[in-house]
Amino acid sequence: MIKLKTSEEIELLRIAGAITRDTLELVGKNIKPNITTKELDKLAYDFITSKGARPSFKNYNGFPASICASINEEIVHGIPGNRKLKEGDIISIDVGACYKGYHGDACRTFCVGKVDPKVKKLVKVTEESFFEGIKGLKAGAFVGDISHRVQNYVEKHGYSIVRELVGHGVGSKLHEEPDVPNFGRAGSGPRLNANAVIAIEPMVNMGERYVRFLSDGWTCVTADGLPAAHYENTILITDNGVEILTL
Repeated sequence: MIKLKTSEEIELLRIAGAITRDTLELVGKNIKPNITTKELDKLAYDFITSKGARPSFKNYNGFPASICASINEEIVHGIPGNRKLKEGDIISIDVGACYKGYHGDACRTFCVGKVDPKVKKLVKVTEESFFEGIKGLKAGAFVGDISHRVQNYVEKHGYSIVRELVGHGVGSKLHEEPDVPNFGRAGSGPRLNANAVIAIEPMVNMGERYVRFLSDGWTCVTADGLPAAHYENTILITDNGVEILTL
């Protein structure tokens, strides 16, 4: 069952969303060659806790860090460590902030220095597919309406959608109902009523859609080793449209 949020809950979700957004902005400004993903993780942790919140991901099902830092062919859930970024990399930073029991969740893919134009296009199309997915979205729409729009946009540009991982509801739990796939049929899936809060997060591969998971139990990579990008925001469904809580 999709839990609709009260006005009090929505206000807390707005604050959590703003902290999440500002964390991504701060981390993004510090992305450069030779910085380690562990250093970026510390920046995020220090900022989130300075705002009276806690990192949603840290210790979530055993995840050891405040951000997921996924480089190049890593799609999602990369664990921060001593790896240094280098010129030409792309890195997806996924982060959540929990404020007074309510979560924000968002991701951006950043370019490190000068990046191959083909890879930059992948990053751009992934971000655009999110906005394509929410076009015309308002109370009464179906989850499948989002899924269908995202998939169509991505595949029209010659890329593929990851199917093993999906978006989700957000609230007092980081992951709530419903699942929000990035592929599917318009008019299918649960109906979205006003005051539903969901995270929409296209995960897009340059090559084929197939993935594999590394032995760390977390990191998901493209099976063909080609780059992937990820873009996510938490949104509130309203009678007239959507409010993006993490932008």
